Amino acid sequence: MKLGVSLSYLSMEWPLVKFLLWALLLFVQIHEHIACIEVERMGLLELKSFLKSKTNRTEPLLPTWVNDTKSECCSWEQVRCNTTTGHVIKLMLSSINQEQNYEDTWYMNVSLFQPFKELKNLDLSNNKIAGWLGNEESNCLSKMSKLAHLNLSWNNFDKEILRILGALPVLKSLDLSNNQMEGPLLSHESRFLSKMSKLTHLNLSSNQFDKEILRSLGDLPVLQSLDLSYNYIKAPLSSHEVVNLNNLEVLILKGNGLNGSPPFKDMANFSNLKILDLSENSFIGSIPPYIGALSSLKAISLHSNRLNGTLAIREMCALKKLEELDLSGNNFEGILPPCLTNLTSLRLLDISYNRFSGNLSLSPIASWTSLEYIDLSYNLFEGLFSFSLFANHSKLKVIQLFSDNNKLDIKTENPSWDPSFQLKVLLLSNCSLNKPTGNIPKFLFDQHELEVIDISHNKLNGSFPIWLLENNTRLQLLSLRSNSFAGQFHLPTYRSMDLRWLDVSDNNLDGRLQENIGKIIPKLEYLNLSRNYFEGDLPSSIGDMSNLEKLDLSFNNFSGEVPMELVANCTHLGILRLSNNYFHGEIFSKNFNLSLNSLELNNNYFTGTLPVAPLRVMFLDISNNHMSGIIPVWIVNNNTINLWNVDLSNNIFEGNIPCGLISTLNLSYNLLSGLLPSCLNLENARHLLLRGNNLTGSLPKAIFISSYIVTFDIRDNSFSGNIPEEIYGLSELRVLLLSGNQFSGTIPKQLCWLKKISIMDLSRNFFSGTIPYCFYNITFGKVVASEFVYIMNSFGWVPGFSLPYKSLLNEDSQIEGTDFYFHVPVEIEFLTKYRSNLYRGLVLDMMSTLDLSFNKLTGEIPPDLGQLSSIFAVNLSYNQLNGPIPKTFSNLTQLESLDLSHNNLNGEIPSELTDLTFLEVFTVDHNNLSGKVPDMKKQFSTFGESSYEGNPFLCGAPLKKSCTDTNESPPSSQKSSEANDGRWYEVDLLAFFTSFLVSCIIFFLGVVSVLYINPHWRQRCFNLVEDRMYWCYFFALNTLKELSSRMCH
Repeated sequence: MKLGVSLSYLSMEWPLVKFLLWALLLFVQIHEHIACIEVERMGLLELKSFLKSKTNRTEPLLPTWVNDTKSECCSWEQVRCNTTTGHVIKLMLSSINQEQNYEDTWYMNVSLFQPFKELKNLDLSNNKIAGWLGNEESNCLSKMSKLAHLNLSWNNFDKEILRILGALPVLKSLDLSNNQMEGPLLSHESRFLSKMSKLTHLNLSSNQFDKEILRSLGDLPVLQSLDLSYNYIKAPLSSHEVVNLNNLEVLILKGNGLNGSPPFKDMANFSNLKILDLSENSFIGSIPPYIGALSSLKAISLHSNRLNGTLAIREMCALKKLEELDLSGNNFEGILPPCLTNLTSLRLLDISYNRFSGNLSLSPIASWTSLEYIDLSYNLFEGLFSFSLFANHSKLKVIQLFSDNNKLDIKTENPSWDPSFQLKVLLLSNCSLNKPTGNIPKFLFDQHELEVIDISHNKLNGSFPIWLLENNTRLQLLSLRSNSFAGQFHLPTYRSMDLRWLDVSDNNLDGRLQENIGKIIPKLEYLNLSRNYFEGDLPSSIGDMSNLEKLDLSFNNFSGEVPMELVANCTHLGILRLSNNYFHGEIFSKNFNLSLNSLELNNNYFTGTLPVAPLRVMFLDISNNHMSGIIPVWIVNNNTINLWNVDLSNNIFEGNIPCGLISTLNLSYNLLSGLLPSCLNLENARHLLLRGNNLTGSLPKAIFISSYIVTFDIRDNSFSGNIPEEIYGLSELRVLLLSGNQFSGTIPKQLCWLKKISIMDLSRNFFSGTIPYCFYNITFGKVVASEFVYIMNSFGWVPGFSLPYKSLLNEDSQIEGTDFYFHVPVEIEFLTKYRSNLYRGLVLDMMSTLDLSFNKLTGEIPPDLGQLSSIFAVNLSYNQLNGPIPKTFSNLTQLESLDLSHNNLNGEIPSELTDLTFLEVFTVDHNNLSGKVPDMKKQFSTFGESSYEGNPFLCGAPLKKSCTDTNESPPSSQKSSEANDGRWYEVDLLAFFTSFLVSCIIFFLGVVSVLYINPHWRQRCFNLVEDRMYWCYFFALNTLKELSSRMCH
């Protein structure tokens, strides 16, 4: 009975059984044939052996390629076989040699590919290969008769490779981008190229070809796609270059320096052209009407040129097949033409960074219902722009609208519409959304497929929108930067998220971070919580973010020690910012396992010493902490660890400065002592700041060999001796600060050779002699914007987040604001206008001062200083200068502060100085000036009596002494008689002061006569007076320093 049922069931299901039998038979056949050919298996092992000899990889090379007959080579990594014949048809050997130095090149033995006679696809990219080994390369390649796709990009091939590749008979796709090919092709090279008669796709981007390459490529009869981006074609294109390329469907000429008008007239017969990329060139003028002839065009990019004017309305509106239009980064103006509604296939529209104007509500946007991508950022649109215009855009995936235009109001709230789209990307930065309420857009409640959200800089308020993360499970990037969100920062706790980028900086968030934050967002690559009010310890779970590349916690109230898990486990970190918090303890423990671009720990309470073993870091800032110990050698040895910039200022480091090669070094305000080592190599240095230490001795001549250094600050030390004449070697110097030392001698004229100096401070030293007249040769502020060094002092750049949208133009767009520049914030503090200010960036570039105060300079003020027309401040006070104030000072039209006090200047104050309209500080007190002070008009109406005191022969407002007063006549005899009748103890004051004055003059002349006659006594007298003066000065200065030090510690 059971058997009958089974047979009946089998008969009913026989078709299924039959199908399974056929499937089994097919599997057996495939299994029989998929085994790779033995000769090819041995060829792969021989190829591996050769590659291994050419690399110094620390990781195993192709570990699955083993000499074991039981190992099926068709299942080896980077190998693909034909599923029927078992022959190797594809080898993917890119980046085999990526661990070698960039300069290392090697040669590939092409004969090793002979066993693979069925090979169709070969990828050898990114290997630094310079050529082929052997003399029969062409013969070897000709045997690869089926090779159709070859990728040799990112190597070091030159044009000789074309001779060899001409032997490949059926090559269809060739990628030679990012190699070392340059110049035009010679006639024999063109012949080799023309042999590739089957070639349809050619990529020669990022080489150094000139425009003649276009003529040579016209010999390829079936070429359909050509990429020549980032070469040196330059110059305008003409019909001579492009005449034979009219079969192209794809032409990419991006980034070639092309100029003139876009070459649409010479491309009128390009009837098959579908994709044209002319971006990042220098085309000028408007779009020629000949663009209408490109009737098959589907995508065109004119991004980042210098085009202007209005759009070619009729011709552009005729491109009805157009799907992608990128006009960004030009100077187009006017309204968007209404006829653009004819572009019914338009999927991508980017008109950002132009000067388009008008009201967007009246534009064709509402008619482009096929749109998937729209970018309207940075134009001159005005009026109200309502998101209800997108009500029928069901295909919309990307909206970008960054704005710096306060005339455009963006409204997202409208009860009459519900979005029909599900966005992937929403970028609405600096748009003043929903004024004045500042509410977060409500349509976002209905969005569930978002991958990127940036609503930064919008003054939005309320609590942290946790629902954005809950509703959008595929969210990759969330930026809420620079809003007014307040309260706790809590993430969803019930699951881990795929979030890679999170920025909530510059808000009003507070409280402690969740203990399990690292487990909630373990895939995070970028986290920015800076400029909030977070407090408490950092959770140890932050170490679970093993992919973290950038972490910024600066300007908060975090405290405690930095978790060991952060510095031990987050090994991908490139940028770590913990500055301006209350962290303490030792961060450089044995667990510190980070290799960083930038480490910023400044303005905390870290203690301990720097490690003896070098840190793997390029930019190190631990200023304003309590670090101590000696400076390790690796700090000044960037030759081996590539340490570019170091700021250890305001700590308690002691000992000597070690020898080495530096780039930027700030050791100000420590306890360093000893000599400045002559072996300190400043050859490639940019900034050296050693202010406020106990360094002594003279300046070694060897350090003045640098054509790059722009800042040299050694103030407030105990350096002595003369300024070496070799200082002229610092030809790029902009800031020279030597004040507060014990330098002596004359000011060397070699300083006049440093023509780019803007700030020079030689005050509080013992310089003598005269002021060099040649100072007028120094720029002191006469620099153009292209010569600024402090505002452009970027340390590095880290690429940002790529837009998750693929287009026909295949542009890898970075989301604005996600790329990361980190700077070297060189800050200089110095005294001007009686105030100590901190200068940095553009202000520091534009600042210009000359301070020679508190020295022993003599002689007259050189009138040539009046040629320093761009200088902002001049301080020559507390010297022994004499002579008149130069009238040429009236030419210092930018002058804001002039201090000539405490000298021996005489004569009148030039009335022409009243023309200095920017003058805020003017003092000439305690000199021997005479005559009438300048009229109280313009800026001089703001200067009081204190500016002139100590000059008994000056008169006029604001002084109490009037210039019209006359001396009273001598007293009469009658008055004298009446005076004699008075009491015996009453004294005639006039006679008393007259006799006293005469006596003093006689005594003074007597002393002067004796000293004049006896030079030995004269010298001893002067030395005694001078020694007492400086003893008093330094006693007061040292006492104040000790008191200040005790108060700080």
